[in-house]
Amino acid sequence: MLQIIPITGLPEIKPGDDLPTILSACLGQGGAPTLEVGDILIVTQKIVSKAENRFVDLSDITPSEDARKLAEEVNKPADLVELVLRESVHVVRKAKNVLITRHHLGHVMANAGIDASNIGPKNGSRLLLLPKDPDASAGAIAERLAEDVGFRPAVMISDSFGRPWRMGTTNVAIGISGMAAVLDQRGESDRDGREMQVTQIALADAVAAAAGLVMGEGAEGIPAAIARGIETLGAPQSSNDILRPEHEDLFR
Repeated sequence: MLQIIPITGLPEIKPGDDLPTILSACLGQGGAPTLEVGDILIVTQKIVSKAENRFVDLSDITPSEDARKLAEEVNKPADLVELVLRESVHVVRKAKNVLITRHHLGHVMANAGIDASNIGPKNGSRLLLLPKDPDASAGAIAERLAEDVGFRPAVMISDSFGRPWRMGTTNVAIGISGMAAVLDQRGESDRDGREMQVTQIALADAVAAAAGLVMGEGAEGIPAAIARGIETLGAPQSSNDILRPEHEDLFR
């Protein structure tokens, strides 16, 4: 049976902190859970980006003319739009108060994932970017934990995304190590013996969404959790394996 076990007691993460070591120190201490073979450690993007010092101050950003024009269209500050463009490959959709781009990592998302929530004392000019390489970040955490627990656990970096045609946000995986992003069941049979033609399970996103219910999005202060009881982790993949290629995007 699936369990989502919160990891509490983590300190406020600061730039330069050794996040893998901090996570390792919290596991098994003071009643905190320990890692077991088959577990997935889910860590929020926010604390990974904080440790990697992905902070940007908008006062250091000079908007280009393109950013100024786009800012007028989407009713957003020009320096923010400039930062979004720097983090993106191209603009996917734009409207008043909405700017959707394809991030350099391949994710299609609002404002290139740039965030101002839960990053310390309120400061309107300080923002946080996504990690440069979330898969590598997940791998570094897994390698460090392996030194202490004796096996290399699966690790996931999660972030909250909106979805086209559906209200609200849900957590998805933007970085993974030691597990599948997608379980491909095409060619297998259903209960009635029919061959499944298109079934691919978004395993990493499903686990991230479940963990998000425990970790929360606001003031809960739970930036890490363990998922236990997943039937199979599949063959290791990268987060790129869950991204739909641009040439398959029928809604551009």
